[in-house]
Amino acid sequence: MHAVEIENVTKTFGQHVAVGDLSLNVPGGSVYGFIGPNGSGKTTTLRMIMNIFYPDRGAIRVFGQPMTGVVSDRIGYLPEERGLYRKMKVRDVLKFYGELKSGRRVDDEVDRWLEKLELTAWANKKVDALSKGMSQKVQFIAAVCARPELLILDEPFSGLDPINMRLLRDLVREQHERGATILFSTHVMTQAEQLCQHIVMIHDGAKVLDDDMESIRNAHTVRSLWFEPLDPHADVARLGRLEGIGGVAREGAAYALALADGTDPAVAMRDVLAAMPAARIELCRPSLEDVFVEIVTQGAAASEEAARLRAALRDNGAAAREVHA
Repeated sequence: MHAVEIENVTKTFGQHVAVGDLSLNVPGGSVYGFIGPNGSGKTTTLRMIMNIFYPDRGAIRVFGQPMTGVVSDRIGYLPEERGLYRKMKVRDVLKFYGELKSGRRVDDEVDRWLEKLELTAWANKKVDALSKGMSQKVQFIAAVCARPELLILDEPFSGLDPINMRLLRDLVREQHERGATILFSTHVMTQAEQLCQHIVMIHDGAKVLDDDMESIRNAHTVRSLWFEPLDPHADVARLGRLEGIGGVAREGAAYALALADGTDPAVAMRDVLAAMPAARIELCRPSLEDVFVEIVTQGAAASEEAARLRAALRDNGAAAREVHA
């Protein structure tokens, strides 16, 4: 059974089409990435799944049924705009959410989660005393403590420093391993690459890609080699004169060697190794960001649209990587 089925759904706000004729199926037990720039329609779609918004037309089914209170109890939801009761104590607000969803006492689960996320010392503090990163972790506990079958995460890493980002990523994997279906929305595409088995790309409210990660990677050709010289003082720039190498760009201690159009990556790799010893050399397939830009910028206005999208994705990614103070 599909955990979520969306069939020809459209949602407008005035003259703006937020989601247009969208169809997709989220298989049960999958980690399903829902990606695209801010404003692409991701959050609107998730809110329609949760019955916060209603589609203008089309149908949405969760676990094979229209969304009802009974179905809702099987879902954990971490919204983009956080929804904690700020004047309640942390433990109390988590018990409230957990018992509301599960219909049973969740004291032990709440205490285990607080310990796991290093929040035990804050259990009796009011939510409004927490930092942004701590509030984010509390919101995650609220979404998972009732052991939902479907976990919907909308920008779950916002406000987290790199250590807590990694911790939360591992906890999402744990939820999947226990059998939960994960629907994960983000505009930071490297996060989706790290977590997801299947990707849906959304642009201007429309689906532009719907495929598993392996197929996406295999469908797009290698465009560069990642090269680290054995001698850190080697003149790597001279590799740009090799046939098939279209450019050399330094990336920290390593270099990206761009492949000229039509170059066989295996031949280019052989020629590079013959010219210079390597500590490391590997093929670099396009990132999800590259794939997204390639898909949505085909056509006459490709260069202008590509520049706009790359700037938006770069700004989004930079904002998401800000370290939480």
